[in-house]
Amino acid sequence: MPTLYTLADSNTRKTWILMSLFLIIIIALGWFFSFLLNNRFFLILAIIIALFQSFISYWYSDKIVLAMTGAKPIEKIDNPELYRTVENLCLAAGLPLPKIYIINEAQPNAFATGRDKNHAAIAVTKGLLEKLERTELEGVISHELSHIGNKDILLSTIVVILVGVIALLSNWFLRISFWGGGRKRGERRDSSEAFLMIFGVIGAILAPIGATLIQLAISRKREFLADADGALLTRYPEGLARALEKISADSNPLRTANSATSHLFIANPFRGEENWFTKLFSSHPPIKERIRALRELRI
Repeated sequence: MPTLYTLADSNTRKTWILMSLFLIIIIALGWFFSFLLNNRFFLILAIIIALFQSFISYWYSDKIVLAMTGAKPIEKIDNPELYRTVENLCLAAGLPLPKIYIINEAQPNAFATGRDKNHAAIAVTKGLLEKLERTELEGVISHELSHIGNKDILLSTIVVILVGVIALLSNWFLRISFWGGGRKRGERRDSSEAFLMIFGVIGAILAPIGATLIQLAISRKREFLADADGALLTRYPEGLARALEKISADSNPLRTANSATSHLFIANPFRGEENWFTKLFSSHPPIKERIRALRELRI
């Protein structure tokens, strides 16, 4: 029977394995593309772009996400009950009080963002405040605080950048290969070079798909870990389990959500019938599995 601690340790190990695999893929693609194109500048320019993206994402990702979702900041006077809930859970978790935002949407949902615990924000929808009981709201807030404490938001940002680098390298490779791979006109390739070029084109097409699947796998693992840590914080896993049931049963759309921000929410904001294909490309593990894992915890 899994416990909170074995679940958290297992997910942490698997997440770092996936992160290492990501780095290996990027390095391998960079070397392989540079070899095929006979141009080191290709890899150097990709690294420069990646560093620039890292700077923008690290310092401004939270502001961009909050603006994209239409979240509005509130003060304690605007919603004292929500503020007290966050304050009490922050004291229990040993975390600074994050900025609190409300999204004017009927669907119950929430997310956390920021680069670290001292520069963090929690956003909840109006639907969440209206439809959840106190213990359920505490479960959701504790889940989001766990994301902050575990540095999940920064990790997610890094993963997004790595996926972007892979997609960028792949796109460049396909374009340059189409125009001759940088070789002089009339220069002939032997059969081995042609084979490598075909293999490289196939790899360039499949690499972004594989990178996206790794990104989704990391997001799913972090959700299980945040559920477990959140349950430890409140000492009441049933509160979060019931909250997830209500959130998943709500049919209201979340109009401000999109594919770039959907993985940040506590539950997939897109409503629709799940099948094996949608589960494969979903940024969240199935709600039923998360609820079952919560109810199997021994705290």
